[in-house]
Amino acid sequence: MPFGKPAGVRCIQLTDDNACAIFGRPERPEVCRQLRPEPAMCGTRAEQALHYLSRLESLTRPAAV
Repeated sequence: MPFGKPAGVRCIQLTDDNACAIFGRPERPEVCRQLRPEPAMCGTRAEQALHYLSRLESLTRPAAV
């Protein structure tokens, strides 16, 4: 996604099983390389992790102009 991933939009690099298709590759975005998942972020189920990430996107979404 050359201009960034808008909040609420699924990353085009996610595979069907929610793995990163470009993990470890140089073209992986810096924000992804620096992300350090922790238990509070991941929860114990995929739904909890997705809820956390959705909230994070919402809180960091640029203000509408």
